[in-house]
Amino acid sequence: MASPAGRSAKAPSKPRQSPVAAASLPVAKVAVDMPLAHLDRPFDYLVPERLTLAALPGCRVRVRFAGRLAGGYLLERVAASDHQGGLAFLERVVSPEPVLTAEIAGLARAVADRYGGTLADVLRLAIPPRHAGAEAAGRPRAPVPRPPGPDRAPRPPRPDPGPWARYPAGPAFLAALADGRSPRAVWSALPGPDWPGEIARAAATAAAAGRGALVVVPDARDLDSVDAGLTALLGPGSHVCLSAGLGPAERYRRWLTVLRGGTLIAAGTRSAMFAPVGNLGLVVLWDEGDDLHAEPRAPYPHAREVLALRAHRGGAAALIGGFARTAEAAQLMAAGWARPLAGDRAAVRRCAPRVTAAGDDAELARDPAARSARLPGLALRAAGDALASGPVLFQVPRRGYVVAAACERCHEQARCSACGGPLALPAPRSAAVCRWCAAPAASPACHSCGHVGLRALVTGAGRTAEELGRAFPSVPVRTSGRAEVITEVTSGPAVVVATPGAEPRAQGGYAAAILLDGWALLGRASLRAAEEALRRWMNAAALVRPASDGGAVVVVAHSGLPAVQALIRWDPATHAERELAERAALRFPPAVRMAALTGPGSAVREVLSAAVLPPGAEVLGPVPAGGEPAPGGAGAGGEQVRALIRVPRSGGLALAAALRTAQAVRSARKEAGIVRLQLDPAELI
Repeated sequence: MASPAGRSAKAPSKPRQSPVAAASLPVAKVAVDMPLAHLDRPFDYLVPERLTLAALPGCRVRVRFAGRLAGGYLLERVAASDHQGGLAFLERVVSPEPVLTAEIAGLARAVADRYGGTLADVLRLAIPPRHAGAEAAGRPRAPVPRPPGPDRAPRPPRPDPGPWARYPAGPAFLAALADGRSPRAVWSALPGPDWPGEIARAAATAAAAGRGALVVVPDARDLDSVDAGLTALLGPGSHVCLSAGLGPAERYRRWLTVLRGGTLIAAGTRSAMFAPVGNLGLVVLWDEGDDLHAEPRAPYPHAREVLALRAHRGGAAALIGGFARTAEAAQLMAAGWARPLAGDRAAVRRCAPRVTAAGDDAELARDPAARSARLPGLALRAAGDALASGPVLFQVPRRGYVVAAACERCHEQARCSACGGPLALPAPRSAAVCRWCAAPAASPACHSCGHVGLRALVTGAGRTAEELGRAFPSVPVRTSGRAEVITEVTSGPAVVVATPGAEPRAQGGYAAAILLDGWALLGRASLRAAEEALRRWMNAAALVRPASDGGAVVVVAHSGLPAVQALIRWDPATHAERELAERAALRFPPAVRMAALTGPGSAVREVLSAAVLPPGAEVLGPVPAGGEPAPGGAGAGGEQVRALIRVPRSGGLALAAALRTAQAVRSARKEAGIVRLQLDPAELI
């Protein structure tokens, strides 16, 4: 064996050669994936000569930032930098695929400015994570910019108006789309199953003119309906559907199909609002009041606002609607940005079911308990009569069995001895458990009178199905809710108990619908309680046959309430205008712009003191995040508090900029405590 002295010495490593900058446009402006507010700006890097062909605007890159590698997007290449001092080089191009188009980059910046967020946060929502295998399939050999998608995708033939002829302005809207114009409408859809076909015809009309169409719906069930409508009209392969349920590889593959111009029409759920449809000519938002359209991640954009902003920036048409209408949609019309698109009263009477309130005067004269009973006689009679000709839908606002229980003797609400939360019964003959801490009830005895025994205080869908099974023993009872959502039921007699949003379609429509527990929807501690109750009621009632075919709806609520009257008349427009007028009087969104700051009390006060608020700004609070006033008007120490700042609509961008700047100051100083900033939050109380 050779001695250590005889071993060959290791050759010294060669010094690493410094990269050479590209000869043409050597400076790359990069949006680094850093969500910190004080770093929300592009950074300049040099493009090495070896990457000059791969470093295309919109591609993913890796850069050295603050001593570590970070991802980012190359926004553009320029000849020189304004930065004083040396520039670092790009480390590598992750992929030459230009996944960030110029239109989406501009939209993402505008969304970040509107909501007081950072570009990095918006780009995380806009561009799905990379999947190398899906990206490699179909990639052109030469990494060169591609032409816009509609120049490559085939154009479908222009369809006839079809069911749009039922709307006085429907054919004119489609004609404007076919001519390449950009009409914008707030659409009140007529009740019935025709809305997916109507959306498909609008999208196909835009595509026939060589322009892209983007459709956004709340959930996978609605997406399946739109998918079926597009397939029936244009055939398979005519469009792309995007949803989170596809899995990362398949979703990214379909997203790339849209990016590469393989289709003119894209449809999807909330995240599809940023889909890179080329030459966008139409955006469609269905059921615009559904809370699923509100993004739960920073900067918390809403699909309605993003699509409206996208249509405005790109000169595209917009179709925003549903069966119901929100105050935000009414605000779009009041500002002149959009026009109403609805059926006339004759068309509504032909399509809508007959709606009756269980608590009206005529029914009270017949049944004095109609207003207080959970299942009044009118509802049971209507269900019994309708079961002879088809299925009957019972909409129950709460899932579960017994949502809240009370003492059988003194009626005191049963509460958990550990945390004070309400006790519930998750199933028949089950032990009571706490809805807050999930602990089983320690003692079955009432804390007030000592009696052992519980009664139902608030009943859920499970207990309702059990009661209806006893009331109608000769027909099957099916439930649809969170645990199991039924897509469709047959036209035969059946009782269907469903929570809002989980109502299955019935072949030929339901013979009747019973809308239970109206007090639970209207009594919610929410600014949008009446608006949301009407939306859920109308979505369920739209599944019922027209009144001419015997379709009937019974709503168990006081007939004099505005939301109940809007349902009886099938008049969501008047209700939305009333909501908007009331909010304007109270200075609530959408009549004003409002920001919510939530976080530790000291941190929220720091943001408020550092922000240079626009003229006319009014600060409300801070109060504890639960809503009760804090001593002295603010939370102390690390207590979670919330402050609201409202300004006129014209000051919305200035308010967002002021609060983002204040957040950037705290971020740069590495202050403790995270303050969440939301512009126009869905829930204010």
